[in-house]
Amino acid sequence: MSHRGISHRADLPCSGLLMLINLLPDFLAVLNAADPEAAYHAYFDRHREILTAYWDNYVLEPSGPHFEEVVRATVQAPRDDLHALLARTDVVALAQHAERRVQQLLEPDVAFDVVIMVGVGAANAGELVINGRGVAFICLEHFTGVANPDTQGLGLDPELIPLWLSHEITHVVRYTSPASRSEMRALINEAGGYYSYWETGRHATLRELLVNEGLAVQVSKAVSPGHAAWEYFGFARRQYARIREVEPVLQRAAAHDFERNALGLRLRYLSGGMSDEARTVERVVLPERAGYFLGARMVESAINARGHAWAVRASAHELAIASQPLSMEMPRLTVVS
Repeated sequence: MSHRGISHRADLPCSGLLMLINLLPDFLAVLNAADPEAAYHAYFDRHREILTAYWDNYVLEPSGPHFEEVVRATVQAPRDDLHALLARTDVVALAQHAERRVQQLLEPDVAFDVVIMVGVGAANAGELVINGRGVAFICLEHFTGVANPDTQGLGLDPELIPLWLSHEITHVVRYTSPASRSEMRALINEAGGYYSYWETGRHATLRELLVNEGLAVQVSKAVSPGHAAWEYFGFARRQYARIREVEPVLQRAAAHDFERNALGLRLRYLSGGMSDEARTVERVVLPERAGYFLGARMVESAINARGHAWAVRASAHELAIASQPLSMEMPRLTVVS
C-alpha cells in the first residue's frame, strides 16, 4: 500500500510525469514531538515504502537494535544548521529548477517522484525504484553549508541541490524509461520493479555500472554548470587531482574488468569505505569512487555525438560504439586506361 498521499506535496511545472514529495514538514514534527523516537517510528510507518527502500539501499535493515540506535541519534542530534538552511533557502524552488532543466535535456517519458527529505546521515542523494516507479531523493542534512558531526552532514552548499537531484533523476530515467536499453532496467524488471544497490552491483557488468554513473555526472554538468570540476563527482579537490594523475592506471585496470560482474567491482570503483588493499592495482591505490571520473570520460563522446536523451537510454555497448570516431572512407583510385 502506498503512503505517498499523506506526504506534503507540490506538483512541479513543466511535467505531468513528476510528483514532488516533501517529507520535511513531517520530519520537523518528529523533532518537536514529546517522544521523538516514537514519532520517528510513526513517521516511518506513514512513509514506509520510500523509507524502507532508503534504509535498505543506503543505511541498513530497518529493524533491530542497530536501527533503533541510528533512529535515536537522528532525533537527538542538534539541528541548528538545518533550521538556518530553511530560513534562508527555498529548497523546493531549487528542486523545481533541477526538474525543469532535466525535462528539457532528457525528455522524460515515464512517471517518477522527487523526494525532499532529511535522512540519517547516509547518502546525500540517491535513486530508488519501488514497484516499477522511479524515485530521486535529496537529503537536506548534507546541504546546510556547515558540516555537522552529530548528523554526519557533509556541509555541502545548498546551491549543489540541483546538481545532485539531476544526477539522481538521470539514474531514474535510465532505470525506468520504456525506451531504455540499459542492463540496469532489465535487472530491475527481473527483480519485480525494485532497485537494489547490492543486487544490481552483483549482476550488472562493470561497464554498465561505470557508464551509469558517468551519464549522471555529465547530465549534472549540463543542468547545473559553473561549479568546481570536482564537485560534480563528489570529490575533494586533492582527490580529483590524484585521480587525474592515475587515470592511465585506472583505465587499464577497469578495461580488464569491463565485462565482468561482481559486487566487489562496484565497491572498488564506485564506493567509499573500501580498504587501500581492495583499491590497489598495479601497486597504485586508486582513490575512492574513481569510477565516477572514468565513467564520465567513457560517455562524453557519445553524448557529444547523439545527445543526452539518447545516451541516457542507450545500452553500454551502444555508448561504446557511439564513442568511436567515424572511420574515414579510403579514397578510391581512378584507373585511367
